Amino acid sequence: MDFTISERMKTVLGMIDDFMHQEVFPIEGEFFRQPFKDLLPLLQEKRQKVKQMGLWGPNYPEELGGMGLSLLEHGLVSESLGRSPLGHYLFGTQAPDAGNIEILHQFGTAQQKEKYLEPLVNGDIRSCFAMTEVNTAGSNPLLMEATAVKDGSDYIINGHKWYTTGAEGSSFAIAMAVTNPDASPAMKSSMIIVPTDNPGFNHVSNISIMGDKGSDYNSHGEVIFQSCRVPQSNLLGKEGQGFLIAQERLGPGRIHHCMRWLGICQRSLDLLCERANSRVIETDGRTLADKEIIQNWVAESAAEIEGARLMTLSAAWSIDNLGMKKSRDKVSMIKFVVANTMLRVIDRALQVHGGLGMSDDTILAYFYRHERAARIYDGADEVHKASLGKRVLRNYQKARK
Repeated sequence: MDFTISERMKTVLGMIDDFMHQEVFPIEGEFFRQPFKDLLPLLQEKRQKVKQMGLWGPNYPEELGGMGLSLLEHGLVSESLGRSPLGHYLFGTQAPDAGNIEILHQFGTAQQKEKYLEPLVNGDIRSCFAMTEVNTAGSNPLLMEATAVKDGSDYIINGHKWYTTGAEGSSFAIAMAVTNPDASPAMKSSMIIVPTDNPGFNHVSNISIMGDKGSDYNSHGEVIFQSCRVPQSNLLGKEGQGFLIAQERLGPGRIHHCMRWLGICQRSLDLLCERANSRVIETDGRTLADKEIIQNWVAESAAEIEGARLMTLSAAWSIDNLGMKKSRDKVSMIKFVVANTMLRVIDRALQVHGGLGMSDDTILAYFYRHERAARIYDGADEVHKASLGKRVLRNYQKARK
């Protein structure tokens, strides 16, 4: 494996780093003080600067107007952008739009691409992804209850979804629902494009995440599809391919998540070290940085971040060069390793900040509230560990035979 980056990527990463320090970190205070939707005019100005710099859509193909980066290259970009909750949005590579763009590009018809993909890539509209349900295990998309029944040339969709990120303010949803109830579990569901102005699409409310409901893109919505009628031409891919498309979407998406989490790790470690070096705790001028326990936390954090980072880059390289199927074990590993690394580093940084860390005067409290879910979203840790453990044991059984 070769993680050497080109001169072009070194330049790109340098430009992004400068932009984050000069344009993004200074406006985070506004992010805390007002609803996300009220920030949109300011954020649109920042997005235009990104486009003028030629850095828009790093993970999208060049023919779509993106930068055409490989998964490994985009992973490095995602790490840099992940240092702020605004980073990915400002560069047009935020979830769930990034995943929706990938599957529309791969599975969409010409008409679907013209109507939904092009404005989505341009950042003119947003989308959401309605898969997780209230009454079924989110880690198992085979247990879908939502249905899409044919009626003439239409589908009629009924179902109850939640954690539909960015549902508020989105222009369309990609909804997963059972279309073939008598088929095998992996072939029961399909993905269907649903405009959110459809009278059968009901955004009930935003879910309060540890006391924060958020707004617009910065929210997770509860959605009810109630006799929601859409044309069958809104089917994404072939009928019964919903689970297959979900797997195509979620694999590379976990690389994006993990590299974003590593960006959060680095930002948290930066803040920890700055605080430790500046916080005087003794009359002789000694600081927190002089305490052995703090030095141990810094050493452990630095080592854990480096290990998690190399694991993630290895998984990205593997997907780029060997394909998703042969990279499955690596992707499962990084999901729970990186999430737990991030949470430990955030916790240490918050502890070093003391009462300041509990306030919204730093980004740490936001990270602590919103990133605990990393061990749950996209499959709980326990599911990934059990699945990985079974495959490893199975390989040993085959070797013995």
